[in-house]
Amino acid sequence: MPDIHLVLSIPQGVITATSLGIEGLAQHHSPGSGKHFKGRKLFVELAIKDRRPDFNYLDDGGWRDAHRDTISALAATDSGNRTKTALSNNAFSCTPIEAYNRIFLVKTGGKVMELENGGQLHVFKSSNCHEGMSPSEVAVAAGTPDQTTRQSHLYLVMSPIQLLLVSNLTPIEYAWYATHRPGKIFRQMIFTELQTEQHKLAAQSRFTNARHDIATQPDKKTKTIVSGNCINEVPFQTWFGYGQQAAGGLYAADQAQIGLWRFPDEIPRAWDRARG
Repeated sequence: MPDIHLVLSIPQGVITATSLGIEGLAQHHSPGSGKHFKGRKLFVELAIKDRRPDFNYLDDGGWRDAHRDTISALAATDSGNRTKTALSNNAFSCTPIEAYNRIFLVKTGGKVMELENGGQLHVFKSSNCHEGMSPSEVAVAAGTPDQTTRQSHLYLVMSPIQLLLVSNLTPIEYAWYATHRPGKIFRQMIFTELQTEQHKLAAQSRFTNARHDIATQPDKKTKTIVSGNCINEVPFQTWFGYGQQAAGGLYAADQAQIGLWRFPDEIPRAWDRARG
């Protein structure tokens, strides 16, 4: 009986049943050399039991039967298919973060590195959100201590959309705000904090002006620098937590909670040196 995996690809939002394993699936989808092509992604291994998803999908509007389609894909893989698509699009927002078993960073050339589950960071209070909230009000609403001093943070959001933005909110505060703010609400999200500005993506003036706006406008909590294909342009090495230089990693949040997936204590040398 083949070893079957159910894998969510981010930011693509595709769920695939596969017998290739995580590394095999990464190689299968790799466009080749990371020197010439772009194809960074995250692989999330989802919980399965007895060849069925061991979780319930979130309401998806009824336009597809995600559970049945996933069972069919797992059955096809069990019958000999190396890969079978379960959901071909928009799978991130209907897959609960409690379904995540393991998360891997995938480089363009197909090299993978597993992150360590750092557990649940915080459970949010049940609070209302409005656009004009101050950062201190956000802290209270999220159920975290207010910061005596505020500093700007640079965040890379990878799903449900890709954004590079500056914020004066901590990661926990930002996750609460992004999953509660009216009009721009995320059902759930995956993001990281970056150590350095990404001038390959935007001019220095964009970062300078954004930090100035955040510092001088009391109710300004976020300022988008870039929206679009960001994950391919931001090296994994620039994430907080890489090489244990500072606390951080990959944050996964919904309206109820936020969790953290950390880099391993020692980054595998082969993965670190691989391009892409």
